[in-house]
Amino acid sequence: MAYQGSTGPLPQIPVYCVGMQPGNNSVYSAPVNHGATGPTLPPVPILMPSPGRPAGCPPGLEYLIQTDQVLIHQRVDLAEMVIGWEMNNVYTVKNSMGQQVFVAAEENDIFTMQVCGPARPFTIHLHDNMGQEVLTLIRPLRCGSCCFPCCLQELEVQSPPGNPIGYVEQNWHPFLPNFTILNDMRRPQLKIKGPCCDCRCMSDVIFEVTSLDESVVVGQISKQWGRFMQEGFTDADNFGISFPVDLEVKMKAVMVGVCFLIDFMFFETNPHNSK
Repeated sequence: MAYQGSTGPLPQIPVYCVGMQPGNNSVYSAPVNHGATGPTLPPVPILMPSPGRPAGCPPGLEYLIQTDQVLIHQRVDLAEMVIGWEMNNVYTVKNSMGQQVFVAAEENDIFTMQVCGPARPFTIHLHDNMGQEVLTLIRPLRCGSCCFPCCLQELEVQSPPGNPIGYVEQNWHPFLPNFTILNDMRRPQLKIKGPCCDCRCMSDVIFEVTSLDESVVVGQISKQWGRFMQEGFTDADNFGISFPVDLEVKMKAVMVGVCFLIDFMFFETNPHNSK
């Protein structure tokens, strides 16, 4: 096939995607498939345009400054569906217009994933559309039972990598999810409270984000019901996060981070292991 008005062959077109490569979560070149009718490009997501970064904003978090809602979609892993083994989770983070903001990829080893399951420690890397690592989420190994009020769950949020901007700590409760969001100095900023997550059939599950005295609701994290096929045969989940547009951008980033912790703690049950 040739260009109009020329007799030369169609050159290779460089296409780039953001995603997970073995040992390298970055921007990588995607191949172009040449079929009988011409080149076929891989599907390209709609990307959020890069806004300007104000002074004092960690690199990459400028995407969240004028945002009041974020959607997180976990990608379905076919290997996990077929063989029932836990695999590294991959998520797409979008704004309310459906534009891709970040791609999140879990970094873990196969032994830890199979032995610890959803209670596993993890490191999750969030990259922007240019392949720059914007957020790093670190979850240490902690107790997964509500019967023991020690060694509760926690999460460290870094931006850029190596620079903590906030933390999430679980507060003990016999049956309800409760968390505190802290700043980089470990001073409490917000609280999160959720329903009994065993009562979640066929409906969304809402986690309210409140002020420290719980008198004002400032946002929410909602796990969206994914219909019978998705809920019954995969552990891929969809979440929505809402917060005030004028909330400090670092606290917005920590709210994005706590969504992944909530997913692992309450919604990451492998259908093969629950039978």
